[in-house]
Amino acid sequence: KEDAELLEAGAALPDGLRHAAQQDWSLAIDALRDCQRLMVIGRGAGFAIAQEAALKFKETSAIQAEAFSSAEVRHGPMALIGDNYPLLVFAPRGAEQAGLLSLAADMRQRGARVLLAAPDDVLERDLTLTCAEHPALDPILAIQSFYVMAAGLAVARGMDPDQPRHLSKVTRTH
Repeated sequence: KEDAELLEAGAALPDGLRHAAQQDWSLAIDALRDCQRLMVIGRGAGFAIAQEAALKFKETSAIQAEAFSSAEVRHGPMALIGDNYPLLVFAPRGAEQAGLLSLAADMRQRGARVLLAAPDDVLERDLTLTCAEHPALDPILAIQSFYVMAAGLAVARGMDPDQPRHLSKVTRTH
């Protein structure tokens, strides 16, 4: 059965993508310019965003970025987090958001350098996430904002995001 609301929201996605691409994430560029490692955290659909973001940090900026679900961080990976340890936390709207906001606050208390990406109704956010016409499409807009920032970060680090080191954009099979 087709979901009429979701289909309608899909039609509005191009405008949402344009808006998401215009979000000002320059704070992240400044915070991560000299970074060598970081964690990218999400939960639910936000975990997929975290995984893609970690991959792009490696590919375009040569940063050792690892993606974790917020549930995992409170176990082993938390041992790595100390003063100024950088964390990018994706907290889009939805059932998982409250736990992500709580984790971000806890990590700030531990002295981590938290970059909290959340919609504009979350006052403690550092980076604004654009909301789609349907919450199921929010991850698409979140990663759009990230991609623009990731390209700017690569340039700030003296790299070309379109020519990643040691990578070929063409896969050859034999």
